[in-house]
Amino acid sequence: MNITAPRGTKDILPEDTAKWQYLENITRKIFSSYNFKEIRTPLFEATELFQRGIGEATDIVEKEMYTFEDKGGRSITLRPEGTASVVRSFLENKIYGQAQPTKYFYIGSMFRYERPQAGRYREFHQLGVEVLGSDNPAIDAEIIALGLQLLEELGLDNLELHLNSVGCPKCRAEYREKLINYFKPYLEELCSDCQDRYDRNPLRILDCKVDRGKEFMNNAPKIYEELCEECEDDFDQVKEFLDLLDIDYILDANLVRGLDYYTKTAFEVIYKGLGAQDTIFGGGRYDGLAEEVGGRDIPGIGFAMGMERILLTLEEQGIELPIDNSIDLFITTIGEKANKEAFKYLHKLRKAGLKVEMDYLGRSVKSQMKAADRNNANYSIILGEDELEKGVATIRNMTSGEQIEIKLENLVEEMEKRID
Repeated sequence: MNITAPRGTKDILPEDTAKWQYLENITRKIFSSYNFKEIRTPLFEATELFQRGIGEATDIVEKEMYTFEDKGGRSITLRPEGTASVVRSFLENKIYGQAQPTKYFYIGSMFRYERPQAGRYREFHQLGVEVLGSDNPAIDAEIIALGLQLLEELGLDNLELHLNSVGCPKCRAEYREKLINYFKPYLEELCSDCQDRYDRNPLRILDCKVDRGKEFMNNAPKIYEELCEECEDDFDQVKEFLDLLDIDYILDANLVRGLDYYTKTAFEVIYKGLGAQDTIFGGGRYDGLAEEVGGRDIPGIGFAMGMERILLTLEEQGIELPIDNSIDLFITTIGEKANKEAFKYLHKLRKAGLKVEMDYLGRSVKSQMKAADRNNANYSIILGEDELEKGVATIRNMTSGEQIEIKLENLVEEMEKRID
């Protein structure tokens, strides 16, 4: 029997991991410039955290979570998203007792049982940010600007920022009733999922990709026109701060996000070239989440980006990341004595911080030179008995073809000069 990777997962092979590492490095650089610190939470949590935090009536909790019982009889779930875990950590470690706001970022695997398609996997990877302890609308604009700056640094363009406010529990409750009354005559025309959401979570009907194109959807009440005075003022300030940063946005009344913990600001950045799965990153404010999972009223806001989606968008836009897959030097050898000497030099060069390789398969000189090409070697040398007796070797620039003879005892210093 051939054992293969589980459906919805994939191996990230070395030719691709360089892209992932580049993305992670750019992320850490830019997020650090905004004073975000990295947090790493467990891959699995108590199931109750996601039931209470995300919401039991959401698709994630009802259909998509990987939940199992451990040997102690506890219900455990592989994390389907990052925010609930970060908030749990913030509360458990009493970070609220420190100076606020707290600004975290994370990079890691998430797990959801969904139908695999382009840009969507059952094990997928997200990078995200969370800000806890401040309800200032400027923070909302800051994290949107942060996400857009990361994508711009990668060279992406033709992106759309969609913006909405989902209000607070007070005004959302009134809006919910208006939605129920509005959709009642169209109940039979809704998809089966939305018919199920009608009583439990009617806001999710607005976000339905199946019913989105139906004419009656366009005339549904718009939540940003039904906000209470506090939420309306908050939303106006968010838009004002985005205007100050010259960030364009599209008001999108159907943008409600898929998680119950969102309040007030909600946003998504999309690239239409991706088709159905066009959201590159999204997020919003979740001022009630900490209270829901830990009993403390602490405001929060964040976003998450799908790393697979980012890489797919780069590919769609024809953007090549500046990945350096080269090595500094390939040592070609002739004879057993030269092999052992080369092995010693290999160690010295690597300790000096150089990327160096040699042959371990006993191949001919011609085959070793081909291996140097395959490894994208910047330089090569040939070591044989003649070179060892004379104590010299010829370094060859693999790009220009230029060659220079050096003393073997100076090999490390000579290579350091060329690489610097």
